[in-house]
Amino acid sequence: MQRALTVVHALGLMLVVFSTAYLLPVFVSYLYDDGSMADFIMAMAWTLCIGILMWLSTRRYKGELSIRHGYLLVVGMWTTMPVVATLPLLLMVPGLSFTDAYFEAMSAVTTTGATTLSGLDTLPPAINVWRHELQWLGGLGIIVLAVAILPLLGIGGRQLFKAEMPGPMKNAGLTPRIADTARNLWVVYAVMTIICAFALKWAGMSWLDAVCHAFSTMGLGGFSTHDASVGYFNSELIEFVMIAFMLIAAINFASHFLAWHGKSLRIYRYDTEAHATLGLILASCFGIALFLWWNDVYTEFLTALRHATFNVVSIGASSGFASADYGQWPIFAPLWMLFVGCIAASSGSTGGGIKMIRTMILFKQAGREFLKLLHPAVVDPMKIGGRVVTNNIVFSVLGFIFLYFMTIATLVFVLLISGMDFISAFSAILACINNFGPGLGAVGPSSNYAALNDFQTWVCTFAMLVGRLEIFTVLILFTPHFWRR
Repeated sequence: MQRALTVVHALGLMLVVFSTAYLLPVFVSYLYDDGSMADFIMAMAWTLCIGILMWLSTRRYKGELSIRHGYLLVVGMWTTMPVVATLPLLLMVPGLSFTDAYFEAMSAVTTTGATTLSGLDTLPPAINVWRHELQWLGGLGIIVLAVAILPLLGIGGRQLFKAEMPGPMKNAGLTPRIADTARNLWVVYAVMTIICAFALKWAGMSWLDAVCHAFSTMGLGGFSTHDASVGYFNSELIEFVMIAFMLIAAINFASHFLAWHGKSLRIYRYDTEAHATLGLILASCFGIALFLWWNDVYTEFLTALRHATFNVVSIGASSGFASADYGQWPIFAPLWMLFVGCIAASSGSTGGGIKMIRTMILFKQAGREFLKLLHPAVVDPMKIGGRVVTNNIVFSVLGFIFLYFMTIATLVFVLLISGMDFISAFSAILACINNFGPGLGAVGPSSNYAALNDFQTWVCTFAMLVGRLEIFTVLILFTPHFWRR
């Protein structure tokens, strides 16, 4: 019980901090006079009061976060934030159920980009800004932001950071103090977002569209202010700008910080994961373009290259924007895009999926197994980027991959039992667990998730949460070992 109250105390502080996020849509509502200011102020007040109440009622349980506290707080944060984030949606969107509102908010904070809303073009500007701001906050992680703030409030953050960033390279710190690391990452993230917004404005967007799409581009979230997504603009220049920034966001932000701090691009020469990420995505762009042109989907190769590049980068980086209805392309193209979206994003990026570093470890481990079959006594340490990868990390990756595929299979079967067709069920779970939003069939780029019933919506919501927290962080709560003293 005391462990849970310590988590509630920390969560209350984080809700207080989160309540400040409502200030941006309040300002936008005032600027555009869209009539939503009172609703956002009310939502901010409720969030602030709930946070203060949780904090005050558990003050005597304040303490350092243990490993178990970290996991509980991460899951608690990622499930509670969407609850309070639904308030403006429920107040401003007529007929929206709590299930759909929670799905929308979870999709935002997990940067999935799946939506149940239509009529995005006519939504109040403040609501659109709120949806995109949630994606931006979720991009690098609301929890990482809290890591920079909690130490100032007397709550250590290192165990929380480890729970939030469970990838194989999570212990490679940028600075000696974890709070400094979090702040440095956020500075880089914020500066790149500002540059992206100005670039999109220069490319032809309005300021509202530019800010919203900069949020979702750097967060690799995929939300748009228009039902037709990026296809609404029909602009090669806008697509080019977004492609560039999506590729930047798909690379480890630690590399971006080190390049900025060292005022040199040399760091990227040694980032083998970034090389693999960019190589796979760009090769897929060219290959899909050839495939589409060969199959007469587009009569001109440059047109095929334009649409293939934008949509492959979008799905491959786990963003989810669309400039064309790729669900109508020959089935190989969209399925390959979904496959790339499962593995391409780098660890430490705002993307989802398995992450490229795990894919590289699996590939090298397969090679080691072949070598052992021929030379049983050989000693063959695994190296990536000149660094030795220990067997403990290899075993951890193998365990992750097993849980990853078993989770996908289980959730797909659950959707099939509920009556969904296979293509829609399979692509919906892939899209949600890898956080790239649109799937195929009933959840393809030309439609959304509004057609799902409540049960199917909650299954997809769970998939988004599990995928964003990289499976272990959520599923460990269901193990008896976690609750034993």
